[in-house]
This record gives sequence, structure tokens and C-alpha cells, in this order.
Amino acid sequence: MTDVLTRRDLLRRAAASGAFLTVPGVLAACGGSSSKSSSSGSDHTLAKTLHFSNWPLYIDTNNKTHSHPSLQDFQKKTGVHVQYTEDINDNASFFGKIQGPLSRGQSIDRDIVVLTDNDRYLALMIKKGWAEKLDKSAIPNIKNLVAVQRHPGFDPNREYSLPWQSGMSGIAYNDNLSDPVLSVDDLLENPKLKGKVTCLNSMGDALTIVMLANGDDPTKVTDKGFNAAFDRIKKAVDSKQIRQFTGNDYAPLLAKGDLAAAMSWSGDIAQIGNKHIHWNIPKDGGALWTDNMLIPKGGNVYTASVYMNYVYQPSVAGLMEAGDPKKNITGIYYIPPVIGSKQAALKLNPSVANNQLIFPSAATLAKVHLFDSAALNNQKYLQQWQNLISG
Repeated sequence: MTDVLTRRDLLRRAAASGAFLTVPGVLAACGGSSSKSSSSGSDHTLAKTLHFSNWPLYIDTNNKTHSHPSLQDFQKKTGVHVQYTEDINDNASFFGKIQGPLSRGQSIDRDIVVLTDNDRYLALMIKKGWAEKLDKSAIPNIKNLVAVQRHPGFDPNREYSLPWQSGMSGIAYNDNLSDPVLSVDDLLENPKLKGKVTCLNSMGDALTIVMLANGDDPTKVTDKGFNAAFDRIKKAVDSKQIRQFTGNDYAPLLAKGDLAAAMSWSGDIAQIGNKHIHWNIPKDGGALWTDNMLIPKGGNVYTASVYMNYVYQPSVAGLMEAGDPKKNITGIYYIPPVIGSKQAALKLNPSVANNQLIFPSAATLAKVHLFDSAALNNQKYLQQWQNLISG
């Protein structure tokens, strides 16, 4: 996810072409009050309203009413209304909105926010003490968290965060314009693709893929490995092999035939549903990232934790992920973190449940890797990367 355009926002952008079904969302800036919310204590009393900030088009949606069935069900079961706001367009700009109030000890009037683990801001929130600890007594369904997500480096014991959805970073190509593009070598060096490919402007995504192709380990970044990957990308930029760095705005270009291939996020291609657009993990491996729920300081810990427990029910996770075509409900179409969600999805939408981009097998997941969290906070690397993508 990037400062340019979010991968969910592409759906809005492509709506005019009829390539996607879109759901209108209202963007709202985070507010800050002069004092912490009085509801942030440890008592087990549910608030009347749960304030939840998320990325656009990142929840199950009834296409006729534009409502969110899972949120309606949560309200019915608990009496808690969810004020659901689609106001996170990228990690950096959202963090920029909330860091001022949080640094002054003020509430941002949010109980849950969603940030990504392959960017520096999620870990920074925890490091600065701007996140509340989860009330795990209210989250017995945490047992349903998939094993690979239980001990991330930024939150080893999941004291502050729980995954919302995950995705993979790899290569997509349009078969009308290119032979299969299955490797970084193809993407960055095939002369037939010169000027017809794009590179993700997220450092974690791009460097993971290129480091793997170079035979280096992106989970433990060294100066040598970073420089080799950086130089390879820069060479492709200088030679005009790479047309531009993008957020998810590559997707409409692929769908329209303006690009032959692109570094790409898996969920985008599942959402596009274009038979000529194919996505694959590069032969040397791809990247894995996760968007995580976090309770910002001043948020209502108990109510937020009860909601997290609710979405970790396999039946709820299955509906959120796959939707329900019989009820005209569209799902999220990324990778859910909940054990048992695939079995629930199979009953609702088998085509989604059997999609490797949405419910990848263990063999598929073994091919993707998490980027080194220390490298995400290396100021030298960050400055070098920023100079390249903005040059």
C-alpha cells in the first residue's frame, strides 16, 4: 500500500469502464478531542458505538443496499452500532493525520484502525505506546488465528494487534500483450516488455521480490542485499524498462491493455476478474503482507476486542471473505486469517473458496515471504528508496 493510490481505490477508478462493481464510500478525516475517551478503560461494558477506520472496499457489502451484512449482524447480536469509516487511503497519510493528537495524549475518536505490516507505521504505533493492549479475555476466538500469523516481529505475542486480511505480491500480465511473465528476469530485462511494465512503489513489496530473484533473503536484509536489489530496479528505471512506479493504479492499466505486466497484489487481480489478466508468484518467490487491526490510545478496548472476537468466528469470516451471491453480497477477496473460514466460504461461494489468490494452499504460502521489519525502519534505505520512486 502506498501514498499514490490504494489497491482498493482502483475499483472506484475502474468503475467507469464497467470492469468492477463498486460501493460508494465516504472519506472522513480523523478528528481529535482534547482528552482521551472516557470509554477506554478496562471495564466490560459495551459502548453504544464502535468507531472503526478501514480502507475503502474492504468489507462484505450488499450490492443493492450498500450496507455491510456482517456489521448489521454484529449490531443485532450486541446492540453496538458500528460507525464504519473508509478513511484510510494509505498508511503514511493516515498516520500523518493521527500522529499529532496521539503525540499529545489525545483520542482520535477511533476504536479500531487498520494498518499494514510491510510499512513502518504499524510497528511505530506500538513502539510509541500509541496502541492499547487487546482484552484477550474478550477474544476467545483468537484460537482461530492461523499459525503463521501468531508471532509477528512487530507484536510477538499479539498483545496489540490482530490480522484483518493478508495479500501476496507477485507479477500480473495481460496475455493479449505478452507471453507469460513468470520471473523478475522477464519483468525487468525482457526487451519485448520495455516501457510496458510497472513496479510497486512500496519498498517492502518491490525489494522482497527482487531480492529473492537475486538469491538474497528479504527477511534479513543486509546492505549488500539491499543495494543489489535497489541497483537492479534503478537500472530498469534508467533503461526505461519500467514505465513508472505505482500503487494499485496499475490494475486499470492492465485491464485496459495499456500495460503488458506489473508487480501486483493478488487481491486486485481476483477483484478484476478479467480472463486475460493472470497473476503468479515469481518463480523465485513473492511477498506476503498483512493489514492488522489496532486499538489506538483512547479507543474502547473492550468493545473493540468483542468485535475482533466476532470477526474471528469462521462463519463470519467466511461470509466477509466470499460474500453470498444468492443474497447479492460481495466479499473482500483477500486472504482471511481465520481457521475454518474456507469451509464456511465453500458453502456460500465455492468459486471464491477455491481461488488460490484468496485461499492459498500451504504450498502457495511457502513461496511468499515477509520483508525484514528492521529494514522498514532503516532511514538510509527509506531515503534511498524515496529518492528513486520520486525521481
